[in-house]
Amino acid sequence: MPPALLAPLEDYLRDLRLQRGLSEHTLRAYRTDLLGLLAHLAGHGVDDLSAVDLRDLRGWLAAEQAAGRARTTLQRRSAAVHGFFRWAERTERLPTDPSAALRSPRPHRRLPETISQGEARQLLEDAIAVAGEEGGPVGLRDVALLEVLYATGVRVAELCGLDVGDVDRHRRVLRVFGKGAKERSVPLGVPALEALDTWLAQGRPALAGPASGEAVFVGERGGRLDQRVVRRIVHRALRMVDGAPDLGPHGLRHAMATHLLEGGADLRSVQEMLGHASLATTQIYTHVTDERLRAAYLQAHPRA
Repeated sequence: MPPALLAPLEDYLRDLRLQRGLSEHTLRAYRTDLLGLLAHLAGHGVDDLSAVDLRDLRGWLAAEQAAGRARTTLQRRSAAVHGFFRWAERTERLPTDPSAALRSPRPHRRLPETISQGEARQLLEDAIAVAGEEGGPVGLRDVALLEVLYATGVRVAELCGLDVGDVDRHRRVLRVFGKGAKERSVPLGVPALEALDTWLAQGRPALAGPASGEAVFVGERGGRLDQRVVRRIVHRALRMVDGAPDLGPHGLRHAMATHLLEGGADLRSVQEMLGHASLATTQIYTHVTDERLRAAYLQAHPRA
């Protein structure tokens, strides 16, 4: 890779880490997408960022399409390219942004798969029943994390990152640190708070050890609970619910948002609870709700 192409990429990734606080996982994704572009440019004789023009970028995008990349992948990689060249212009590494007129295919809008309110209720009731039968701290932990995921819609990484001090019992809210280390407060329902209190009082002390720190949720070896364990717990719980789709923790996030809107919550409040930077991201849940209303109408109306 020519140094005149690689050096700006490393500078860009360093700026993203320091200024925007992006996670290592996100930074790796940016690196992978942009390295693909730079490899394409180098393969076509471009060895300096200043030599890149719109035709080069369109050639790269055409090659990506010809390779069968999904529309969502093309859009993500195009967004990474736009961000990189905007940064290069802003930091005066380039006089103009060659990606400004680059257009990528719009992705097909996919409605997020979710579960019904009845399935969510059954999920939690079954988890409570299993915990009651098996006993032990692990059952209490699993009930608490399922209740918290559905009650708050937090991401699995946010759940695993919770500390004991992030639980405000008086106000019944969780303090959550989301993407880019942005802090928000999320309301916590009474059943979730009760399950959390039971876990913290009766279950956590039995599992906690020197490696636990202030983590709310800990694993059987005493360390902060791993995201993979949370995914296994959610998949296992959903398999117990007849007819429920096999979703992960993000499916409970979708369910929380959908059920709030079905209950009359306004879109802006749901956006704040989910921690979405843009209202457009939250608006997809209105389509889910519309689909359910349409299905109910077609099933129930005599002249539908």
